[in-house]
Order: sequence, then C-alpha cells, then structure tokens
Amino acid sequence: MKPPKHILVIRLSAMGDVAMTIPVLQRFLQQYPEVKITVLTKPFFKTIFQDLPQVEVLEAEVNGKHKGLFGLWRLAKEIRNLEISAVADLHNVLRSKILRFFFFFMQIKSAVIDKGRAEKKVLTRLSPKTIRPIKTTHQRYAEVFEKLGFPVDLPQKIIQTKPSVPKSVKVLLKSDSRKWIGIAPFAAHPTKSYPLDLMEKVIKSLSEKGNYQMLLFGGGKTEEQQLAAWENKFKNVVSLAGKVRFKDELHTIANLDLMLSMDSGNGHLAAMYQVPVITVWGNTHPYAGFAPFGQTKDQQILPDLKKYPLLPTSIYGNKKVEGYENAMRSISPEAIIEKVEDILG
Repeated sequence: MKPPKHILVIRLSAMGDVAMTIPVLQRFLQQYPEVKITVLTKPFFKTIFQDLPQVEVLEAEVNGKHKGLFGLWRLAKEIRNLEISAVADLHNVLRSKILRFFFFFMQIKSAVIDKGRAEKKVLTRLSPKTIRPIKTTHQRYAEVFEKLGFPVDLPQKIIQTKPSVPKSVKVLLKSDSRKWIGIAPFAAHPTKSYPLDLMEKVIKSLSEKGNYQMLLFGGGKTEEQQLAAWENKFKNVVSLAGKVRFKDELHTIANLDLMLSMDSGNGHLAAMYQVPVITVWGNTHPYAGFAPFGQTKDQQILPDLKKYPLLPTSIYGNKKVEGYENAMRSISPEAIIEKVEDILG
C-alpha cells in the first residue's frame, strides 16, 4: 500500500485540545514535508493554525450545513473530493466516529486516538490512590500518525519565527521595554481556577515591582469585568479581554516573556509559540497528560498534596469531592510570585 500523501486531521474542540495539535503538526511537517495536511475543526479555531502555512483548514459547520447525520454525510463527501488518502482522528467523539464509518465505505484509511480512559480512571479514583504519570495528549496524538506510518519525533527542536506585535496591542501598550507577563486566571470549572482574591495579591505584588507589564486574558462578560477592575486598580496592568481580535490575541501571546495560566487553553496557546508557561493546578493534575507542551515539571504549581492526598480527583475539573473545594488555597501567592521571578531571572 502506498503511504498517504494527504492526511485529514480531525480535532473539532476544545480550544486547548486543538492548540495541543500544533506542536505535533510542526514536528510532523518538519519530518514529512512532502505530506499535505488538512485539519477539520470548528470555524473559530481556524485562527489557531494561522502560523502553519503548510496546513489547510476545513471548517466543520456542525450547527449549520454539517449538522446531524445527513450533514456529516455531506461533509464526508466534501472531504472525499479533497482527495484525502488517510484520516488521523485526534478527537474520537460521535461525530468523528460517524465520519470514519463513512470513510470506511469510501476506502479511506483511518487511525484514531486512544484516549486512555482506563488509565485516567485509575489516576482519579479516590481509593486505592495511585499517582503516576500517564501518556501525554501530545504523545497520544503522535501515536495516531505512527499508526498511519509516520512516527513523529516529539523531542526534536523546532525553530519558530516570532510574529510581530499587532498594531491594536501596540496602541494599548504604547512603548514598553519591560518583560511581558500574560495572566489567564480563569478556567472552565471553578475547581481549576485560582481564587480571585489570591490572584489579585499576585497581580498587586508583580505590579508594585515595576519591571513587568502584565497582560490579562479572558473571555465573556463576567471575566471581562473582573479583568477590567484589575486594570483600573493596578499600574502596569492591561486587559486584552474584549478589546482585540483572537488573531491579534494569539500574536500577542507569542511575544510574551511568560504566561501564567490555569489548567486551561491559554497555557497551550502560549506553548504553541514556545513561551514559558507556569500552570496552576486544582483538582486536576499534569500527570493526566494535559500539561502544556515543552514545559518542565517545576513550572507546574500544585496544591498541598499532604493536605489533599486524594488529588487528582478529576481529569477535566468537572467533578467535585467534598472537602476539596478550597484545595487551590493551599497554593500561596508568594509561591507563584517566586516562580515567576525565578523564570524571568
């Protein structure tokens, strides 16, 4: 059988998971420049691939023309017309399973991610507790390509050209030679978000030092209001929430000296551009395989595991355990500030 020359990569959501495809695709393309890659994802995430010119993006309009079974059949025919020779399903959800079913009858080879559900269940069970790292999501993505005959060397170095700071952001910051710290204090679930009163202490302390420019990231009305309040309260703090396009936000992240993030998408967006990332963890854990790519273990700040020995209690942060609601309060603002200054020298 001839090796595939045009691979469709399926990853529809969520933002962090889509961003995690980038380091893998960068290394794949460096090793196999002769292979064409088309990514199937939701329209909003198309921007994430803007700095990979070798990659084409096909938008899955799952609430429009590609909705439902007939919509997916229409999508499958569109994909067939692209002369796809193989499919790498990095998502493995109902929609992608249906598409793979159609591809089977179109004689298009597919490989699918092993999400490691059994391993993750063992990691998060409360008793008996076993804490050990399992495969990273990046490794699981790479394994899919290996099934198609393309082993990916994840440790290989990638040289990236840093994009320019967008004009819209230059207007907000004017001229600034200080080190830029991105702060993304929110996550999809409360158990993954550092308490706002403690985060305010972090921002206040870094602001008073005077040698950092802090850029705040978030989305939605409630988050925008909170970030605007910090911007108005402290010097050297600018919120980008609701002020710039997603494209410009990404290119701003690329120019950060450091990103401080929860276990959330912003950490992965920064890691796409090889920006150092400090992650603050709650009831999830980097051992589950969702740490940003290329970051060291000491850049991951965890709660006091002696006080909260059952952690991690959740893979995605959507499960709560009584008595563990305040686990993140065992992480002191001083510990985060010390780590920031240690990385920035």
